[in-house]
Amino acid sequence: MSIRLKTILGVALIEGSLLIVLLVTMMNFMRDSSYEALVKRAQTTATLFATTTKDAVLSYDLASLETFADEMLKNPDLVYARVISAEGDVFAESGDISHLKEPFVPDTDVGLVDDDVFDVIVDIEEGGEVYGRVEIGIHIASINQAINQVYTWGMTLASVEMLLVALFSFLLGGYLTGQLKVLQRAAKVIGNGKFNISIPVKGKDEIAVVGEAFNTMAKNLTKTSQQRDSFEAEILELNRSLEARVQQRTEELQKKHALLVKAFKSVKETQAKLVQSEKMAGLGTMAAGVAHEINNPVGFVKSNLGSLQAYSKNLTDYIKRQDELLAEHDDMQAYRKSLQAARDDFDIEYTAEDLEPLIVESMDGVNRVETIVSGLRSFAREDDEQQAPADINQALQSTLKVAANQLKYKCTVHEDYAELPKLVCNIGRLNQVFMNLLVNAGQAIEENGEIFIGTRFINNEVIVSIRDTGSGMTPEVQKQLFNPFFTTKDVGSGTGLGLSISHGIIEEHGGRIQVQSVVGKGSRFIIRLPIALQEEAPAVSPDEAIEENAGAD
Repeated sequence: MSIRLKTILGVALIEGSLLIVLLVTMMNFMRDSSYEALVKRAQTTATLFATTTKDAVLSYDLASLETFADEMLKNPDLVYARVISAEGDVFAESGDISHLKEPFVPDTDVGLVDDDVFDVIVDIEEGGEVYGRVEIGIHIASINQAINQVYTWGMTLASVEMLLVALFSFLLGGYLTGQLKVLQRAAKVIGNGKFNISIPVKGKDEIAVVGEAFNTMAKNLTKTSQQRDSFEAEILELNRSLEARVQQRTEELQKKHALLVKAFKSVKETQAKLVQSEKMAGLGTMAAGVAHEINNPVGFVKSNLGSLQAYSKNLTDYIKRQDELLAEHDDMQAYRKSLQAARDDFDIEYTAEDLEPLIVESMDGVNRVETIVSGLRSFAREDDEQQAPADINQALQSTLKVAANQLKYKCTVHEDYAELPKLVCNIGRLNQVFMNLLVNAGQAIEENGEIFIGTRFINNEVIVSIRDTGSGMTPEVQKQLFNPFFTTKDVGSGTGLGLSISHGIIEEHGGRIQVQSVVGKGSRFIIRLPIALQEEAPAVSPDEAIEENAGAD
């Protein structure tokens, strides 16, 4: 887009916007003022009419009332005038018959009038008692016509002004474009290496100043080019004497570089073997506990598959029963009753509702197994892991659904989620942490207990609290809780990997995990995840963490 076109469009857009705002404001003010004056005039006219006819109404002088009504219609803006008794009887009326026949509805807003007649009513009172009322209609078409005419003139003037501004912008843009083209051609000449050039300078405006500066620049470039040629000749002479020495030095450096590359390759190979050996040793130690980590998801997937098998049999038997009932009954009503009884026998509604949750839970269980296997693979081989914004509240809710089968029979879960910003994280890993804490909380409750889940956003940190009313832990156990392979469960019931892995995942996200526990009362795990990695936050004591997250209970 050329400068000329940009100038025209920019100035026209600004001018048009200002004119439109001015025109709309002026028209709104004019219309409101006119309508307000009309309402006052109508109220004044109606009040005057009521005052004039009051004596005639009190004396029941119908002839005078007719005369007053006719006199009112001499006002060219009045459409009709009518005097009515307190009981609704018409004493006198005059004006347009079509409007007099229509039901009277008083108007309060001129802008809402749809028949070009503003209807006004005023009571005829004496001593606080109403003896009748007057009704008048004022024609508003002339006012609307005047407003529309002013609007038309305003739009015409605005259009003419915009055309004049566009013409001025066109001429200004043409002048600027012409001067810039001269500078552009001269710049291309300089770009081709020809510095001995000068452009004509006319006038004393800013364009002329730019032209003079361009000519000065061309002269300076000419001098610089001459000096550069001289320096290049000197450098070429120096290069001839240095080439031999540089070549000799280069050969020596190449030999030393080859020796360094060989030594570095040997060190890297040795280091890789040592790291891989250490990883495999650790993997062998961890392998004994993998069965327990996989057992939880496999257990409820197996349970869900059993339910799915029963549901499948119910659906199959229901379809067979439906075919049998269809062959046995000719009467559609009897067939429907039998079919409904069969639906109740096989509990089709519950089966249909429970199918999808079972499949979703089973898929979540398989994903958990996949996550555990992926974690072991990552221990042996470092993989790139992508992070993305995620909703921690939604992650907790979905994880709680997966763990529901292990909690619902002996735990009452209380949820208290605060509004949280999106957290950039590996949500699959955090879900593994939440699952470990929820499962441990459920296992800490022997018969009946409660689990409290809450979230807060404090000091630029997402805080997750999971508290149970289970057996609790001693201070000695708390000190070793996050050590690998440490467990308080019976042999074969736990590996001690869950909390250790969870601790590592939280640290990978730049966060912290804290535990508070009292024997016989329960335990609380507090996870702090920073929204953005800034300066390291000061340490927070367990008491302060409880106060900050008190609402999570």
